[in-house]
Amino acid sequence: MPRRVVWYLAGSPAAPLLEGLPDGLQALPLPPDDVPGSHPEDSAVFLVDARSDDASRVAAAVARLPGVPVVALVDASARQAPAVPCYAYLPAPIAPFALAAALDNACEHARLGREAAEARGQLEELNAIGVRLSAERDAGALLELILTKAREITRSDAGSLYLVEDTAEGLRRLRFTLAQNDSMRVPFTQFTLPIDDQSIAGYVALSGETVHLDDGYVLPAGAPFRINRDFDEQLGYRTKSMLVVAMRTPTGETIGVLQLINRKRERDVRLDSPTTVEREVFPYPARSRDLAASLASQAAVAVENRRLYENIRALFEGFVTASVTAIESRDPTTSGHSERVADFTVALAAAVDRADRGPFAPVRFSPDEMKEIRYASLLHDFGKVGVREEVLVKAKKLQPWHLEQIRLRGELITRGLELRYAQLKLDQLLREGPTGFAETAAAWDAELLTLTGEVQQYLKAVGLANEPTVMPADFAESVRGLAQRFFLDHLGERHSVITAEEADVLSIARGSLTADEYRQIQSHVEHTFEFLKRIPWTQELARIPEIARAHHEKLDGTGYPEHRSAGDIPIQSRMMTIADIFDALTASDRPYKAAVPIDRALDILDHERRAGAIDGALLELFVAVRPWDRAPR
Repeated sequence: MPRRVVWYLAGSPAAPLLEGLPDGLQALPLPPDDVPGSHPEDSAVFLVDARSDDASRVAAAVARLPGVPVVALVDASARQAPAVPCYAYLPAPIAPFALAAALDNACEHARLGREAAEARGQLEELNAIGVRLSAERDAGALLELILTKAREITRSDAGSLYLVEDTAEGLRRLRFTLAQNDSMRVPFTQFTLPIDDQSIAGYVALSGETVHLDDGYVLPAGAPFRINRDFDEQLGYRTKSMLVVAMRTPTGETIGVLQLINRKRERDVRLDSPTTVEREVFPYPARSRDLAASLASQAAVAVENRRLYENIRALFEGFVTASVTAIESRDPTTSGHSERVADFTVALAAAVDRADRGPFAPVRFSPDEMKEIRYASLLHDFGKVGVREEVLVKAKKLQPWHLEQIRLRGELITRGLELRYAQLKLDQLLREGPTGFAETAAAWDAELLTLTGEVQQYLKAVGLANEPTVMPADFAESVRGLAQRFFLDHLGERHSVITAEEADVLSIARGSLTADEYRQIQSHVEHTFEFLKRIPWTQELARIPEIARAHHEKLDGTGYPEHRSAGDIPIQSRMMTIADIFDALTASDRPYKAAVPIDRALDILDHERRAGAIDGALLELFVAVRPWDRAPR
């Protein structure tokens, strides 16, 4: 129990005056060395006889009793006060009741001062804990912080933390999530408890009440819960004082239980024996209960905020996944491209972050910046949803329906030629009769065969020109000549296998896109930016639109859409550029081109580096990391 101790110097003339003190005051001579340990809630006063006590001994004693008020017996006629500061000066002689009252007041003053100082310190610590709880983003670290600080602020030797979880059946239960113990190493295994009144944690979660026990082995009468002593018996521990608090949100929902065990006199004491427990462990006072309840409330808010953050993060991850699915549904031939580019870019960013020398030694990416890089890479092609599908998935120079139209035109030309020569035969027969008809008809049949064969050759040339391969200049010129070759039908009308516009499309030197279609494809970057900038990104992810927008920019200014030069392109975008080009070259799922071997793709990237288009140092690191070895192709 708390005491009120009156210290005095051994041999002091003040000692006889303390023999008749009331029971609430205990007079003790000050030991020559350290002051003996006391109950955390003990208070004390130091009584000195200023008339005769040695001043140097008094000064030394005061130095050993920080925070203990001094009451001095003085000669009323003396003009000089004691050299040490005093709480009260009592003229001697003094009546016993007046001395007892003064000493009692001094002890109370010391207690109140100590409690005020402790309260200030604890409130400051509680505020600091609140700041740290609100700032902690890692779920595991957050739980460790909650339990550690709860134990520190209440001087608890051990503690555990339970979280409420929902089962698949819609029931709620407690999960034993974390345990700490200063006095011994505790083997930790998660388990669950029902939320009922059979255990203290379950009872607190069910009722929302705070339970504090002076001795965990001595339960209050009528308590519905039981104490499981298996842990103590297995490890040789002694659970004595306990404080169990519900972690409740401002809306009143209990999301966890904080259990504190064995409040110690001093934080650093190890409870290595039952004797030490009996000597060093005390019940949790009302102030500790209030502090624990306040901390539990802050912890509940922090855990709930963390859960909300995780839910939002999961929601956003789902949105990103759905967005990537939407992109790939528009262009199934590039399925997996966004994921691979994200994997390659993040791997390259991690290598840049690890670099301890060279141009990237000062570059570091925080976890949020790495997440920003990943999201920007996943969404870099989202703007393709704004590009016409017939352009986006265009595998050859002409659309299939357009090629079919040319084929049908060839058939019509052939039928027109056949009708024309049939008409010639009929006119000849009606005009001249059968004389000489066989020879003339045979000549016309030969002409018709030559012309229809020419039409078929032209259709075959159209099929070859339609492939998105690199076209030689002479072949392109011959394709343009097809539009200038006309065939007369039976009505005397002229027809060509392809039009001048179709000849221009078929004469594309490389790839399958016309200049206008290529501009439409390029516009996906601006569509991406316009879409992404409308999302209310957090401050940590605010650069996603800008990073994604610049992934087609080149260091020499030849990129698009803004023709930026090196200094204006973020390093995140420069990394993505390399990953994007590499995957576009090596992907095996493109119907309009065969996959380029990795060595050849790296040669092409090196050519881009030599041309000043991409970052050479990043390319060197990309080759060293070989992120393609980790990703399925």
